[in-house]
Amino acid sequence: MISFLKKYCSGWWAPIGWSVFMGILLFMPGSLLPHENTFVIPQFDKVVHIVMFGGFVFLWSLWLSNREIPLKRRLALFFIIFLVGIGYGIGSEYIQKYFIPGRDYDNVDIIADMIGASLAYGICNIVLSTGYTKK
Repeated sequence: MISFLKKYCSGWWAPIGWSVFMGILLFMPGSLLPHENTFVIPQFDKVVHIVMFGGFVFLWSLWLSNREIPLKRRLALFFIIFLVGIGYGIGSEYIQKYFIPGRDYDNVDIIADMIGASLAYGICNIVLSTGYTKK
């Protein structure tokens, strides 16, 4: 699975495309979001936040893992990507609160963003930290 992802998703286009996709979803006015009342999954938007921010951290770390970077520095950069993901999540909630009509601030969304980023960061440290190990 990881070799498949490294082969097809480790180019620059995957993390940039995912980041833009997230931006479109996060900063879309509330009136453009679908509202389905007949089939509702409770807290489904939290799952979406976990996947979005987990994907963000994972794809940027995957891109980085294909560079010839010493292991210690690579792990430090994984952590920076993790922090950027969390910052993106917190910042997007404040932008939604103050600048996007029909959207509001939700602490639980921030927690879901952090969970997704944390899971991806852990997976990246275990799975993507191997490979180029020049000191």
